[in-house]
Amino acid sequence: MEQQDNKTEILSVTPKQRRTTMRTVSLIVVAFMAGFLGSWAEGYLDTFSVSDQLLTAKDDGNKIVTESEQSISNVAKKVSPSVVSIVTSSEQLSPFFNQTVEQQGAGTGMIVSKNGYILTNKHVIEGADSVTVVLSSGKIYEDVDVLGSDPLNDVAFLKIHGVSNLPAVTLGDSKTVRIGQSVVAIGNALGQFKNTVTSGIISGTGRPVTASTSGDGTSAESLTDLLQTDAAINSGNSGGPLLNLEGQVIGINTAIAQDAQSIGFAIPISATKGMLENLIAGKGLKRAILGVQYVSITPEVKAEYKLPVSKGDYITAEEGSSVLKNGPADKAGIKNGDIIVAFNGYKVGEVASVSTLVSEHRPGDTVKVTVLRNGKEQTFDVTLGVYTDN
Repeated sequence: MEQQDNKTEILSVTPKQRRTTMRTVSLIVVAFMAGFLGSWAEGYLDTFSVSDQLLTAKDDGNKIVTESEQSISNVAKKVSPSVVSIVTSSEQLSPFFNQTVEQQGAGTGMIVSKNGYILTNKHVIEGADSVTVVLSSGKIYEDVDVLGSDPLNDVAFLKIHGVSNLPAVTLGDSKTVRIGQSVVAIGNALGQFKNTVTSGIISGTGRPVTASTSGDGTSAESLTDLLQTDAAINSGNSGGPLLNLEGQVIGINTAIAQDAQSIGFAIPISATKGMLENLIAGKGLKRAILGVQYVSITPEVKAEYKLPVSKGDYITAEEGSSVLKNGPADKAGIKNGDIIVAFNGYKVGEVASVSTLVSEHRPGDTVKVTVLRNGKEQTFDVTLGVYTDN
């Protein structure tokens, strides 16, 4: 029998074969780990979904309305139909080729009567050849007359013809306005958009302002007794209403402080009532006057004239007579040097100046004027006169 040797076969592995083997093992491990991580990630994402990572509101927060927001919204809804855009057109001489070009401007106004009387700022329509009124609904009226303006204030009066049922604003009482009171301003912001609504508070009362209607300041007007507000008043808002939270007009937006933030001014609505009532009654644009010149008492004025009180209007004039000869005050017995402390029971310097309080009345109205003379108060009955340029 042939003897067969038992042999053990030893495999010899070359370096190249060793590297191939290690790569194979590595791939197996990577495949295992990928499978494990895939299974783990799937379970993780099942536990923490995308909606858990992106916080999306289930309830619409825009539907939560505070009492303050609701008040502002109610005012805007109530008054906006009465606020109009005023578009003016005028011909200007061009510096090029000696030709005339048409120039347009825009501002805001408010409807004050159902038959089409409109209140705005004088500077909005100044120099205009034609005036167009655009309602908030988009309806356009081109048959508009400029009836005139207040000779002593930045107020003008317009009339749309052939209308009878326009939505009119409700006039409030600017004499009782409080510092810190919430207000809403509505206007044609920048002269480009429909009515814009802003809100704020009354920051001050009785403010004097020199308002410029031109960019270079060459055309300026001194205004007194203005309401100051931090409600945003933009270019184009001029002539729009400043409102209390009942939707009553307490002022006419008229000026902004160019070098300050959040400072705007409005003419007290009471300063327009006398002329407006006279106009609507068919008696024309006539402004009532008391017939005196005065300075409102400030700490500086009190010190300069050594006055005994801190508020009121001191009758004095730098030139000429401070009391118009044979004028309403003169006839009633009011004299130079008197301090007007009350007008029809309202304290002068607290609620308004004499000029604004007089403007609330019509020529021919009889009012009670209380003055301080030689330390004693005296009250006079005065029949108001009519302002003339003479």
